[in-house]
Amino acid sequence: MKQANHPIDQWINLETRRQFFGKSAKGLGAVALTSMLARDTMSAASFVGTAPGRAMHFAPKAKRVIYLFMSGAPSQIDTFDYKPGLVKRFDQELPDTVRGEQRLTAMTASQARFPIAPSMFKFNRHGQSGRWVSELLPKTASMSDDITCIHSMWTEAINHDPAITYIQTGNQIPGRPSMGSWISYGLGSLNKNLPDFVVLNCEPRGQALYERLWGSGFLPSKHSGVAFRSQGDPVLYLSNPSGIDSSLRRSMLDKLGSMNRRIHQEVGDPETQARIAQYEMAFRMQSSVPELADIGKEPQHVLDLYGKDATKPGTFAYNCLMARRMAERDVRFVQIFHRGWDQHRNLPKDIRRQTGEVDQASWALVQDLKQRGLLEDTLVIWGGEFGRTVYCQGALTRSNYGRDHHPRCFTTWMAGGGVKPGMTYGETDEFSYNVVKDPVHIRDLNATVLNRLGIDHKRFSVKHMGLDQRLTGVEQAHVLKDILA
Repeated sequence: MKQANHPIDQWINLETRRQFFGKSAKGLGAVALTSMLARDTMSAASFVGTAPGRAMHFAPKAKRVIYLFMSGAPSQIDTFDYKPGLVKRFDQELPDTVRGEQRLTAMTASQARFPIAPSMFKFNRHGQSGRWVSELLPKTASMSDDITCIHSMWTEAINHDPAITYIQTGNQIPGRPSMGSWISYGLGSLNKNLPDFVVLNCEPRGQALYERLWGSGFLPSKHSGVAFRSQGDPVLYLSNPSGIDSSLRRSMLDKLGSMNRRIHQEVGDPETQARIAQYEMAFRMQSSVPELADIGKEPQHVLDLYGKDATKPGTFAYNCLMARRMAERDVRFVQIFHRGWDQHRNLPKDIRRQTGEVDQASWALVQDLKQRGLLEDTLVIWGGEFGRTVYCQGALTRSNYGRDHHPRCFTTWMAGGGVKPGMTYGETDEFSYNVVKDPVHIRDLNATVLNRLGIDHKRFSVKHMGLDQRLTGVEQAHVLKDILA
């Protein structure tokens, strides 16, 4: 259909962007194009994959990753790290020899006492592995033989923002690429119609999360995570503006791409090429994303598997179901953030709510992937940024206590993707305060994730500011070979 009278045709022969912007105040097409230019770094079009295999050093065990991140730091003592001997030590002072010279936060450093607060929750053994799991996580406990628990995780960061930034990007200083961005850059796309790196945020609660946690840092912007939304369009600015149909948008993109290619020839900025690719991905996502987000055809027994909130956008259950649907469509990296685990006070009440929101859905995700044959090449990770103290913050009673930040030990579990099922790795002391066997730094965890994807972390780097930058940093990092299947 000829559109000679449409404003888009007036721009075909424009020589410069300055002329383009000068002419762009009229017409619906102008509004749409201006919006696209203004938002070219927004999540609607912030990703397109690179050629597969760029950084694959050996045959991978996993094709994709689903990271269930419990932002705020779950208490390992109340969930997975069973310490029955603490019951006899209720309200006793934590020995100075245990705490040593370790750093404390400003929230408890001035406390007169550091009274021991045993978990008030019951633990039982589960599965052939005999894993101890808290009553707070009955569904997770039931899949003890499917998961590997690492009890000896540790980090240097003691406050939330640097700790989350550290585990997500490999550095406490903001501005580095996130793990999903590194993997996108290294391995490229499995599905040309969907982003390789998707972020699903649960309904707000707890500390703020920042877009830089799924940003691409010094990598090309097309490797940034795309944040899906719980209201309106699944991805911001995905729908056409009023009066713009698909054919017109296609024509607009062709003209815009031509202008951007001319600018790239003149200037050579690689971000110009990224902008072209981002707009193309956004166009393809207009059909692929609505189909992905439509869970109306999911059988009732699958919805029941994930729980009563499976159909409610923004909930953890819904996001886990979406993660499975993304795994089916070969989205390379899915990150789910669940907030609200920062329990300095009233931990028993709050942690019941938190575990109640994530337990069934985490279990359902693993089981759903397993029954579809996807778990063997999908690596699922569950964990936070650090642990919680054995000593109480604030008032201590038999039924109520709080716990401060504790970077010296915490628990993470993994399933599928070439990790041994039913295994327990690492050990803490009787106070769940110090690692006494097989310490695992967060760099080691990240190196292991890369390994399962076929990437040697020591050989996976990008030159930036004169240095070879890596997700695992310049410090020594180790792949956890003992947990590899």
